[in-house]
Order: sequence, then C-alpha cells, then structure tokens
Amino acid sequence: MEKALWYLLVGTRGGENRARIIAAIDERPRNANRLAECLDVDYNTVRHHLEMLREHDVIEAGGDEYGKLYFLTDRFEQHREEFETVLEAM
Repeated sequence: MEKALWYLLVGTRGGENRARIIAAIDERPRNANRLAECLDVDYNTVRHHLEMLREHDVIEAGGDEYGKLYFLTDRFEQHREEFETVLEAM
C-alpha cells in the first residue's frame, strides 16, 4: 500500500486532487457528483481519480450505480500512517 500511495499521490499527475478526494471521503462517504461539487473539480476528472484510487484498493464503492457512495477501504485504514507520511512529503 505504501508504494501505491507514493505512486498515486506523488508519482503521477493529479496526486493533489487524489489526496483531496481521500480527505473528503474521510470526512464522510460521498458520491462522484458531491465530490466534484465540494472540491470544485470537473465530474469526469473526479471519476478518473476515483477509478485510479479504486484500482489501488484505497477506496471502495457501495450502493447503486447512479448514486454509489465511496468509502475508504479497511486496507487503507491499516496504512493511514503511510498516507500521512506521503502528504507531509508533497
């Protein structure tokens, strides 16, 4: 997970937005539309970042396709310290 977080947040473009998405989901589960609104980011951009985070097991989706909510995974929660370390290095 540590390598995935470094890659997602530092090693590729969009890392700052992915960190903001993680922080927003940490506050409370949200769907893609709400994330786009609260972060003032284009909906399609948010969808792209959500897919990257999902592929690396940082977030998971729950609910219906239209309004599905995103949650942080248990695996991410087990590696929260690594996330904080990566954030400090950004």
